[in-house]
Amino acid sequence: MQRSVTLLFILFVAFALLANAQPAVKKVPITPTSATSGQEMFKTYCAACHGLEGKGNGPAAPALKKQPANLTELTQRNGGKFPELKVSATIRGDPDMPAHGSRDMPIWGSLFSSISHGSQGEVQMRISNLTDYIKSIQAR
Repeated sequence: MQRSVTLLFILFVAFALLANAQPAVKKVPITPTSATSGQEMFKTYCAACHGLEGKGNGPAAPALKKQPANLTELTQRNGGKFPELKVSATIRGDPDMPAHGSRDMPIWGSLFSSISHGSQGEVQMRISNLTDYIKSIQAR
């Protein structure tokens, strides 16, 4: 009797652990793009969540814990001034700038570094050009 209760308990714990297991996230390598084209980077890296127009309605948005930001309203929500430093820091993934309040958004600084072969100048160019593109899509 003791043995069957122990076995039943072990099976119960194993089942509970399996039921609460998180789904595996498949990681794929980042696709290299031109460092000079903010628009190309946006379409390749940002549109899945933020949408092609940057309104937060990309095809991956429903699967996220928090709705992606509508990037076309950043200037409007910031008193008419585009928050360039905040946008750059968010893209880079600075620790003092928690994107969307969580880590749903990738830390692009380290990903850009991987495709730029560690060239910090190229990483900064990517962040700057992507920031400039986001600035260009602001609602008027």
